[in-house]
This record gives sequence, C-alpha cells and structure tokens, in this order.
Amino acid sequence: MKSKILVTRPSLPDLSKLVPALESIWESGQLTNQGPLHEQLEEKLATYLKVPYLALFNNGTIALMAALKALNLSGEVITTPFTFAATAHAIVWCGLTPVFVDIEQGTANISPSEIRAALSHRTSAIVPVHCYGVPCAHAEIEAIAREQQLKVVYDSAHAFGVENNNGSILKLGDLSVLSFHATKVFSTVEGGAIVCHSKDMKDRLARIRNFGIASEEDVSEIGLNGKLNEIASAMGLAQLEHIDGWLNKRRELASQYAKELGHTSGIKRLPRNNILTDNHAYYPILIDRNMADRDSIYAKLKQENIYARRYFYPLLTDTTAYKNAEIRSVSGLANAKRLAETVLCLPIHPGLSPSDIHRICSVLKRTLLEPR
Repeated sequence: MKSKILVTRPSLPDLSKLVPALESIWESGQLTNQGPLHEQLEEKLATYLKVPYLALFNNGTIALMAALKALNLSGEVITTPFTFAATAHAIVWCGLTPVFVDIEQGTANISPSEIRAALSHRTSAIVPVHCYGVPCAHAEIEAIAREQQLKVVYDSAHAFGVENNNGSILKLGDLSVLSFHATKVFSTVEGGAIVCHSKDMKDRLARIRNFGIASEEDVSEIGLNGKLNEIASAMGLAQLEHIDGWLNKRRELASQYAKELGHTSGIKRLPRNNILTDNHAYYPILIDRNMADRDSIYAKLKQENIYARRYFYPLLTDTTAYKNAEIRSVSGLANAKRLAETVLCLPIHPGLSPSDIHRICSVLKRTLLEPR
C-alpha cells in the first residue's frame, strides 16, 4: 500500500522553539486571561499581517459570533451557501437570519448582483467569504453596503496573509475574521482573530470575548468566553517563526501542480485574480462533467490512498440544518450548485514533496483517460 496523502496536515514548528515559551508559562502560572504571550501574539500578528488592530479569539467561529455581536445587528444577513458551516452557524447563533445568495459565475465568491437582488428592509449586514483565499468583489460589495447603510463582515478564514494591490485584504469591511484552526495556513491549534479599524472596537471585542466584563465590579454587556489561552498563544508565536518558509513551500507545490496539470483535458483551475501575495491555502480544480464524474475521480484517488476533498459539497443549503433557511436571489443558486458538483481540492501543505505532487497528478490524469 502506498503512503497516505492527506488533503492537508497541520504544520508543526520546531519543538525547541516552543519549549522556552512553555517554560515561561509554567514559571508565571498564568494559563489564560490575556497573558503576556497572548499580548505578544496580538502585536506580532498585527505587524506581520499589516493590519491596524487585531483581537485574538479561541476559534474562528466564536470570533465571527463576536464580530456580529459587536456591530449590534438585527434581522437578516446576506451570505453565501458555498462555504463551511461555521459561516452561517455564527449568524444563526447571534439570533440573525441568514439569507443565501448565489456566487459569481467562474469564481467561488458571492455575487454582488445577487446581494443587491436579495436586499430587504430587514437586511443589516453582508458576510462574504474570501473562498480559497481569493478576494471577493469587495469594491462592489462595499459600494452596496454604503448605499444601503449595511455592515460588512468578511469571513477571511482562508485568507491569512493574502494581499492585493491595496495591501492586506484583511483590512476590508467593518471587520474581518480569521481562523487559526490546526489545518489552516497559520495555526494556534484552535484559534481565531478579528481585524478591526480602531482601538475602541478592539477594546469592545476584548470585553465581548471575556464575558462582557468591563471592570471588577461591572459586566457591561452579554459576552461570551472567547479567550485564547497562553499555550495556544505560544504555539502561534512559534508558528510565526516558520510561516514565511511554509508559504514559500505552498507556492512551490502550487507551481508544480500548475505545470503538471496545465494542459490536461477535463480539468480547469479556478482563477486566482487580483492577488499580489497568495497563500495557496487550497488547490481547487474543476472537473469537466462532459469528460468525467467528479465523485468517481474522488473515489479513485481515495483507492490510491490520496485524500482529496470536495470543498464545499454539499451546498450548505442542501444540508439538514439549512434546508428550510431563506434563499432569496434572482437566479436561485445555479452557479453554487454547479461548483459544488464539480470542484475537487487537491492535497497541498508543506509536508508534501514534489514526488507526492507527481503521484497525485499521475493518478488524476490516468483516471481522466479511463472510460466512464
């Protein structure tokens, strides 16, 4: 049996870099509640990502919930069905109604024209997703938001370090939310963050993540427990020392994929437009349904011990939890459904070798030539 190749795998820092930080935790005895390593990580991440303010959280889902809470929203929030469940879950947990609209044809991102078609008197915000780390059509989205006096919260779980010609895309919108889950480009094992534009907002987010506590004698609002602990912060600080090398490795692997699959009939790549600095968090390809069946290729790869993933299938609106959710758009969800049925994310992470990529591409091309 050939070795197993997973779609992703956690990147672990040099253990020797982590040990001194752990020793400092043991010496101080402070495990949580915004300790010194937490404060260091917030500062260093803001500098690395070139953003004005950043508030750490214990995971991306809680961070998204806190972001929505901090903006005092009500009613409906327009979002995409082509995303991980946590995007919509956070909206629902905040007592808001998700309204799902279609994505743009040829991309995996929410369509501005479909957003406009779904507006109602109850709409209070838009939650777009920079899917696969590709920036949304943010100029159009934010123009709609200004015109309609809506808030924009970007789900930037895939977009760590991504920049366009205007700099970090994490600076877009009212707030931008990151995930630092173990399988993300940058990880604190579990963790997340919110990028904001003022110290007042950062201070409010800090209160929300700490039960809404304003002082020793007062709880000023309904908060939650979203604090990132010191051990997770130590992991993040150690990861930062390796992140540039890991991102370079991802670029090399993506380049090899592009070279080996570039002229393969039956395969298309989703465009990665308007990106100056890419993180290659995912490597999605599209299978031409006239030439092959995506699910058959997925199964064949698995038989060869290669574990690709159908991100995101099924659509969120086709899951049990959301079958009865509101869907308001002028053309249904035709683009999102088509993408969900044809996309396949190939393995990509710094633990892969050039020979691994060659093996994946060889199996993929051989399978495409087999009769249906």
